[in-house]
Amino acid sequence: MREEENKRSSQSSSVKRFFKKRWVFPAIYIASAAIILTGVLWYQASSSNTDKYDYKSTDLAGKKNQTPAVEVNKTFENFKMPVAKTDEAVVKMKFYDFQGKAEDQEAALVFYNNRYEPNQGIDITMKNGETFDVTASLSGTVTRVEEDATLGNVIEIEHDKGIVTQYQSLKDIKVKVGQQVKQGHILAKAGQSLFNEKAGTHVHFEIRKDGVAVNPTSYFDKPLSTLEEKSIQSPSEKQQEKLEDLEKSKDDEQSTDDEQSTDKQDNSSKSKENKNS
Repeated sequence: MREEENKRSSQSSSVKRFFKKRWVFPAIYIASAAIILTGVLWYQASSSNTDKYDYKSTDLAGKKNQTPAVEVNKTFENFKMPVAKTDEAVVKMKFYDFQGKAEDQEAALVFYNNRYEPNQGIDITMKNGETFDVTASLSGTVTRVEEDATLGNVIEIEHDKGIVTQYQSLKDIKVKVGQQVKQGHILAKAGQSLFNEKAGTHVHFEIRKDGVAVNPTSYFDKPLSTLEEKSIQSPSEKQQEKLEDLEKSKDDEQSTDDEQSTDKQDNSSKSKENKNS
């Protein structure tokens, strides 16, 4: 019994001597902290493991997303009248609609070079008749800037493949080919043209898809996507024949008016001669 007691007493003394050493408690503290930190890191790694979810990265390092970017803002941007002050704007001459009423078609014929031509856009003036800023109807790329005495200078902007807007009867042009313009960007000042002298100071505005003119007023305040989805067809043979008949009729009316004007002038001259004699 004494031997066992002596052993226990010896072991207890050894433990006490061990814990009395200065490095023991710091070592125990560091070891405990390491064990706890290891446990925390293991838990975080297991909880953030994405393998349990059906997740696939669409933008891996060193690779690009193969899906082409869509210009959402541009596609859904609405066509606007190409003037800064829309409240003061007046449509002087409307678009010639091949499917429109006969009287509307007749009013949309431009008399130039002794013949009538269908108006393929709209002619916009201001109520006061003064010049004004011509602005981009839609964001796009300037693809044409041309001086033209007949049309009064031309700017063309491409908005999508096959879809362009065209601005005629301009002066003080402020853009160049290749320039990117935002909707509302000032392109030029409204001027005059030989093609439609009666319109005075105006801008001739057209919207075209695949080279075919469409009625601009039908697309104002509507997104580009509306025209993208629209199937546009060239005028049929019957519609062209109807246009030719209308032009011929207007030419005959103009000839009659010219003859009557000439007769009046002749009669007036004869009357003056008689009075003088």
